Amino acid sequence: MQYNISQEQNDRKKSFINNKLYEYNLKHFPKYLRGRYQEINLYLTDENDQICGGILGEICWNWLEIHTLMIDEDIRGLGYGSKLLLEIEQIAFKNKCDFIKVDTLSFQALDFYQHHGYQVYGTLDNVGRDYKHYYLKKNL
Repeated sequence: MQYNISQEQNDRKKSFINNKLYEYNLKHFPKYLRGRYQEINLYLTDENDQICGGILGEICWNWLEIHTLMIDEDIRGLGYGSKLLLEIEQIAFKNKCDFIKVDTLSFQALDFYQHHGYQVYGTLDNVGRDYKHYYLKKNL
């Protein structure tokens, strides 16, 4: 049998790979955690329904992972990021998550997350040559 490696944008193949890994992982997690996957997407909109920010994440087994938190630059510092973060934390708590994890770059939101009780558990240096990549966690 001959195997080939290809690079392409293919939703069907991507879904297949993700599903195969998910099936494999299920064999190693306790039965009571199986099926615990849910996307959590919160959006901040203005009175014209224009998107001004949001937080995108997912519940996976016993944690919630934040993938993206973005607030338009002209309304940063007004508390909307904190409101979104607190809302997703409440969702994680209600869904019996044990912790939340997130990552950020040194020029992004490290102080913001630390102010909200997140602790650094890992870093990568030399990101973009001049920056650090921080991995944070908050126990619930």
